[in-house]
Amino acid sequence: MSTQLEKIQGLIDMREKARLGGGEARIEKQHAQGKLTARERLNLLLDEGSFEESDMFVKTRTTNFGFDKKGIIGDGVVTGSGTIDGRLVYVFAQDFTSNAGSLGEMHALKIVNVLKKARLMGAPVIGINDSGGARIQEGVNALQGYGDIFQQNIEASGVIPQISGIFGPCAGGAVYSPALTDFNIMVAGTSYMFLTGPKVVKSVTNEDVDNESLGGASVHTAKSGVAHFSADSDEDGIRLIRHLMSFIPSNNMELAPRVECTDPVTRMEDALNELIPENPNKAYDMYEVIGAVVDNGEFLEVHKDFATNIIVGFARFDGESVGIVANQPRSKAGVLDVNASRKASRFVRFCDAFNIPIVTLVDVPGFLPGTGQEYNGVITHGAKLLYAYGEATVPKVTVILRKAYGGAYIVMGSKHLKSDINLAWPSAEIAVMGASGAVSVVFAKEVKAAEDPVAKAKEKEEEYTNLFANPYVAASYGYIDDVIEPRNTRFRIVRALRELGSKRDTRPAKKHDNIPL
Repeated sequence: MSTQLEKIQGLIDMREKARLGGGEARIEKQHAQGKLTARERLNLLLDEGSFEESDMFVKTRTTNFGFDKKGIIGDGVVTGSGTIDGRLVYVFAQDFTSNAGSLGEMHALKIVNVLKKARLMGAPVIGINDSGGARIQEGVNALQGYGDIFQQNIEASGVIPQISGIFGPCAGGAVYSPALTDFNIMVAGTSYMFLTGPKVVKSVTNEDVDNESLGGASVHTAKSGVAHFSADSDEDGIRLIRHLMSFIPSNNMELAPRVECTDPVTRMEDALNELIPENPNKAYDMYEVIGAVVDNGEFLEVHKDFATNIIVGFARFDGESVGIVANQPRSKAGVLDVNASRKASRFVRFCDAFNIPIVTLVDVPGFLPGTGQEYNGVITHGAKLLYAYGEATVPKVTVILRKAYGGAYIVMGSKHLKSDINLAWPSAEIAVMGASGAVSVVFAKEVKAAEDPVAKAKEKEEEYTNLFANPYVAASYGYIDDVIEPRNTRFRIVRALRELGSKRDTRPAKKHDNIPL
């Protein structure tokens, strides 16, 4: 064999070695745990044959503890670019078969390079996390690597979409990169996230807790809100990422992909005319409204199991991607609280950053009262949602279905926060508070002095209801653009979005805002 052919064969052998990561035995162990390898995950994520790997031959520079003698090529992470439905994306996937996917200086450099390229090219970046954490053998260089990644996440924020898949361990400093990205997907049973593990928790607080109870998918999708989606397997998680990508643009200068609409925009839903119960205290399911008005009933919910009193997610109207924000009367009567405010404000800000119009469906009786809420800063968290709507410059369409009381009315995409087109159903009630509460304040003396206080209170409640439990007072002041028949909601939203397609709004020049955090 000639020298040239030997060199070529050497290249082929090195590539094959790099693709094996930590070797066959560790790959089998990964599979035994119900997990795919880094390369298998990328093969499923990207269009077939589109993956272009970068930095394949990078290796650690540390010689501490004989680490350099392990000879693992790629340093525990696979990086590169490819396409999803023909659109360019940049990717990295940590390889747990290689040094447990631990992050060192060169491992971090590969991820930083991907993040820089993604921002320069205006392409989304998707990271699949499966790592034992910082590489202890590299000391402060590992910490420096995390810091460099965080800085790139920050600079890319609001410029390109950033999606994190948590498909294995993600602990310590590693959790902050996903926390800085736009969406986190966790896999039930095989992934977890926490700052300090069960052993440290036990030593400091004396709590006995395992990985799943401390930071599993069920914890972060339902309790903390750190994760936006939960998947049943690696394959399900990857399908979810591809589906999510179909609703969002490649960068902040583009629009989300438009799809052909096969659902008539003039479709009427007669069932909506009878959806609102006669009893104002009776619940109904907001998902029925969403399903009835969006294209083909398709709705990708975000944070489905967290703060269920508010619903957020992506849908389409006339083929155009739209963000939906809706109160859910079946959960806590649809009130706003700390978690609901956090959830919705983050979603509104994402939509605004990436040119996705916002449609708000309102049925909100107010903010949840109580010491628990006040002690946990409901004022500040409610202000986040108010701020998010007020600063958003994308097209904003609001439909008030029933209750819109007090400050919660203002917060939920009202005209006063620069919403563009505000519609209401005839059942809309726009007031400072509900009838019974208002009577106890406004007519307290009159009710108390009456021969029959109960009957008097009922009379005054009816009087207040007739005055305020309708949308026409607000409409008379121009706060509602039109009162519509519920069955026409889909068509009216589509027409509003078409009207707003050329909207151009600018904000005052400033270094950055100071949102109440």
